[in-house]
Amino acid sequence: LILGKPRFRNDRYDIAGMRGVVTGLAWSQVGGDILYIESLLTPGKGKLTLTGNLGDVMKESATIAHEWVMAHHEELGIERKMFEEWDLNIHVPEGAVPKDGPSAGITMVTSIVSTYTGREVNERIAMTGETTLRGRVTAVGGIREKILAAKRAGITTIILSEENRKDIEEIKESYLEGLTFHYVRTNSEVLELALKR
Repeated sequence: LILGKPRFRNDRYDIAGMRGVVTGLAWSQVGGDILYIESLLTPGKGKLTLTGNLGDVMKESATIAHEWVMAHHEELGIERKMFEEWDLNIHVPEGAVPKDGPSAGITMVTSIVSTYTGREVNERIAMTGETTLRGRVTAVGGIREKILAAKRAGITTIILSEENRKDIEEIKESYLEGLTFHYVRTNSEVLELALKR
């Protein structure tokens, strides 16, 4: 490449109509970016595998997301035996790029539920937020950069923690044109907004 490595790797949204693939918003030292969280079931014994060059904090986020889904399987419409007869792989593409931090928590929850239930993810939606074992959605950083990345990628709807509302209110209105924001407190609210019936 004559111009060097492109600064923004994932600059266009291209996952419409897929199950188990959800758009997250990430922040790095070069600015905001979108990343895809994918999950897939294969016959097995309930093993959880995490791939994509993930750091310890991101691995913990995936474990927390999976534990929360298992704890709420009845209300989510997932049969308990799914966790005993199928292995789950959570993957974040671009394995050569290290990834870490807690802000993909709600993206992972959404990907996992979509995979287990077969429900499609609503189009042109992205999210960022940490999740707890109790299913509470908490604030994350880098919001301005993440919003700019979402706009660049053609995202129209963004899900954030209620605690991040103040960050959006501080951003110039012209940057927010064409975007709809939903502020949530729980994983259940995220799923209500993100997944098709």
